[in-house]
Amino acid sequence: MNNPPDVEGPSWLERISRALMREPQDRQQLLVLLRLAAERKLLDHDALAMIEGVLQVSEMQVRDILIPRTQMISVNEEQSLDDILSVVIRTRHSRFPVFNTEQEKIVGIIHAKDLVPHALTTDKPFVITDIMRPAVIVPESKRLDVLLKDFRANRNHMAIVVDEYGSVIGFVTIEDVLEQIVGEIADEFDFDEEDMIKEHSKTEFTVNALTPIEDFNQYFGTSFDDSNFDTIGGLVSQAFGHVPERGEETTFDGFTVKVLHATQRQIRLLRLTKVE
Repeated sequence: MNNPPDVEGPSWLERISRALMREPQDRQQLLVLLRLAAERKLLDHDALAMIEGVLQVSEMQVRDILIPRTQMISVNEEQSLDDILSVVIRTRHSRFPVFNTEQEKIVGIIHAKDLVPHALTTDKPFVITDIMRPAVIVPESKRLDVLLKDFRANRNHMAIVVDEYGSVIGFVTIEDVLEQIVGEIADEFDFDEEDMIKEHSKTEFTVNALTPIEDFNQYFGTSFDDSNFDTIGGLVSQAFGHVPERGEETTFDGFTVKVLHATQRQIRLLRLTKVE
């Protein structure tokens, strides 16, 4: 009698895949399934990163990403139009909390674009309450996914954050929440973040703003002082006089510097061109 042919059993990968084909029982199993799909190129890695970001946002609270009050740039309800315009030009932000000194609280938000009509005419006195919008107040314990839903439903872009005693401890923007989902904004260079400095030509470089000044000096043969700042981003922010936005340029001790990526809090990526 002929023996039946040997039948090879399923591989370990096939057994794991079959197990994962069952409905995930918790979030961790779902993530394992999604990551396996990405490894098998059934799901784009960028899409996977965003899905993971969405899941993470549902577990995070406003306190995890808020910009602290010490970094909040506000205007005073009693300031003149010229003084407020000076703050807008200096900081290049689009929204500003309005602080009432007498009440010692934030009483509203103004948009930079609403100042334009008043800047172009002197027909009537400037009254900040005419353009002030209500300030959205949220507790620091609010979940980010709920906050994002509220932002979208009410078309708000900024919220003032308070602690359990009602004291203002910072603010948060819709951009801060979205960054938790989409991650870093891609720049025009194919830049590996593990490389702090990438050379594109003899005169053009991409530089991670977190590059230590000591490493920067060693690479470029410069002698920038690191007694006040640890990173090249800190020096560049000082040169601008504010935290610059993407696309801003300045000349910086033998370099033309363009900001490729920045948040409201810090510079992330720079393009440096040596000035011949």
